[in-house]
Amino acid sequence: MEKGDDAAPPDRLRPANDNEPAQQPPDIDVEAALTRIAEAISRHIAREHIRAWRAANDNEPETSK
Repeated sequence: MEKGDDAAPPDRLRPANDNEPAQQPPDIDVEAALTRIAEAISRHIAREHIRAWRAANDNEPETSK
């Protein structure tokens, strides 16, 4: 350092293994987030079941003449 230089602020550098969050986490409604995830998983499972059902029943219905 040269004469007259200011010292670096103490919080300028942080160690790489610092487990402390750099900023506050956003305020989220965890219950609402988990509900949305569960709904998305349920829709995905329902679509898989519908596709499997359609694949098993891919024959055209017989029409009587």
